[in-house]
This record gives sequence, structure tokens and C-alpha cells, in this order.
Amino acid sequence: MSVSRTYEEINEKIKSGKAVVLTADEVVELAEERGISYVAKNVDVVTTATFGAMCSSGAFLNFGHSDPPIKMGKIWLNDVPAYGGIAAVDAYIGATEMSETKPFEYGGAHVIEDLIAGKPIKLRATSYGTDCYPRTEIETYVTKDMLNQAYMFNPRNAYQNYPVAVNTSSRTIYTYLGTLLPRLGNAVYSSAGQLSPLLNDPYYRTIGVGTRIFLGGAAGYVAWEGTQHNPSVERNDKGIPVSGSGTLALIGDLKAMDRRYVRAAVMQRYGVTLYVGVGIPIPVLDEDMAERVCVRDEDIHTSVVDYSVPNRSRPVLGRVTYKDLRSGAIELNGNRIPTVPLSSLSKAREIAEELKGWVQSGQMLLQEPVQQLPREQATKPLEIVDLEEINNG
Repeated sequence: MSVSRTYEEINEKIKSGKAVVLTADEVVELAEERGISYVAKNVDVVTTATFGAMCSSGAFLNFGHSDPPIKMGKIWLNDVPAYGGIAAVDAYIGATEMSETKPFEYGGAHVIEDLIAGKPIKLRATSYGTDCYPRTEIETYVTKDMLNQAYMFNPRNAYQNYPVAVNTSSRTIYTYLGTLLPRLGNAVYSSAGQLSPLLNDPYYRTIGVGTRIFLGGAAGYVAWEGTQHNPSVERNDKGIPVSGSGTLALIGDLKAMDRRYVRAAVMQRYGVTLYVGVGIPIPVLDEDMAERVCVRDEDIHTSVVDYSVPNRSRPVLGRVTYKDLRSGAIELNGNRIPTVPLSSLSKAREIAEELKGWVQSGQMLLQEPVQQLPREQATKPLEIVDLEEINNG
């Protein structure tokens, strides 16, 4: 007899305190002991999580109006430029924007973390002045509690898979994946593997626009497909992409977030980035979803890419599993290469466990997507063309 559940049925069980909720690690152990069919019949929700660096992060802020008011043109927060071309007192602070006075030490990611921590942020803005907004400059301090709205919006997060970075050259190179040692001195990877949300729902059956999530320690939502969403890549026999694939655009209340799950970081000689904790509850709707959420690190393959080649398409040197990566070293063309995680597995496990508690207590119910994410779509490259080429098709 096949198993089938609806979101409504699962939410009723959550409300009554009868839902069976496991983390992605726990459900793997259960499946190994009792089998997929047992999981399908007895588990209602599986919590997934990741905690890694995501440069495509930021926050929208509304400062309110001063007296006399100002139409903010150029804006700085702790000397980090913010984008003000939205409305008079709205701004977007990007995680990777760097301080004009302390570049490579402090940036937008630090502003976001400091806001979450309740610290005062120096606001400076200039304007050309108008009849309705006569003030031409302002300097003051704000905290998150003084802002009307402060919400995180990440155009891209929760990458479904990501390549392993290595360096075959004779010099050290510095990248958004950290420092890569010469002559295959290390291999850097960034994923929570079997805990990672989109690896537990590889075809986006339950994760889509409107999905309720854990974002930075607060409740949030999937707002849209993420930038560079690229589901039309090669997949293995488990349906798992073997390279960078699906992504999510995420939104949540920055005022309610916890800096345990939102941390600024500096990549040496590269720039600033932001670590963001993401957790997504996945409903076990049927046996197919039960099989998906029981994915193991040994089922997840990813590509090893040579980042020493400064081209858009870098050489792929081989493939490895996350079980290989977690072992501490991989074998590649006769070389034994130490592996280094850029994301935090322990923090991802902490998030999955906390989200499990939210669901069990009824603090978070499941939300069926109001729109599915695209399942067939390729990322377009940026080509250098002239106007005549575009006009001629």
C-alpha cells in the first residue's frame, strides 16, 4: 500500500504534537536500520540545513524621515557604501561592499552582523536637495530598533551543489572559496552534504516560492528562484546535480535574527562575505520523497575544478563524493589532496536540530509552495558584443 500525505495532514499532526520530525542525519540512520518504506510510513518531516559563505546576500533598510527631510542619494553605513537609488530613505546594503576606510577588513557583511547584534551604526548620506526634500546632508547613528523595516534579502543562497576548488599552478591563489595552495596543496569544498536542503529535494517538489524556512535564526521564506539558478546540469543516478545547480532567493526579518547564524567573514586578498544559516523543513509526502531525504554523503558527487585557470570555464579534473571529502583527503590522478570545508557542518547540524524543535513545538508549520521553481533552465554567460550584433539578432 502506497503512502501519501498532504501538507494539511502534516500540519494537523504538528498542531496536535503528533508529528514525527527528524533531522536529515537522523533519517539517514533510520533508513539504514529500517529501510525507506519504514521512513515513508512513519516520518512526517525532515529538517535540512546549511551554514556557509554566500556573497549574494544583503539587507533592505528603511531609516524614516528626518526633519527637514532628505532624499538620500549617496549613503554610507559605518563608511560602507549602500545603494540608495530606491526611494528617499530606503537603502540596500550588500554583504560584499567594503568600507572606504577599512577595505578588506570591514564591509557590508559586518554592518549586517552589527545591526543584528544591536550595535549602533553610523549613517551618513548626501543629497542634491529638492523642494520636498530640502536637506542635503545628514549624519547620525541608527540601531535595528530605530529602523522602520530591516529585512534580509539574499538574491542567491543554499546552492544545490558546488564544485571542489583546487589549484594546479605553482603559486598560491586567493579566491571566494578561500586560499588555494599551489600544486594541489588543498581541496576546498562548501556544502553540508546530506544535510543540505536542495540535495534532499533535488527536483524542487517541496521547496519553491513561499516555502517557510529558518533564515539566520528567524522565520523566513523562499522569495523566488535564486540568481544563477541552473537546474539543467548533469545529474547522477540519484538525481543529484554533479556541479553548481539550483539556488534560492531568500527573505526574512533581520530584526529577529541571531548573530549565531549570521556572521561576517573576510576572505584573504579577496574581500568580504557573509555566512548565513539556512534551514528548510521537508515534508515526507510519499515514498519518493522518503527516498530523496535519505540521501547520503556517498550518494552525492561533485566536480573538482582547477581554479588556477582564470577563465569562465575552468578544467574539471575529476569527481568525488561528499563521503570522500569528509574523510579528510581525496585521491585525484595519483595525488592525495587534503580537504578543507569552507562551510560548517557542526553549525548546520545545530540549525537542523533547532528547526526540528520549531516544527515539533508548532512554532513553524509547513507551507506548500505557491509556485514551483524552474526545473529546466540554464545559466546564460555574459558575452562581449556590440550594439550591431544585438540589433542583427
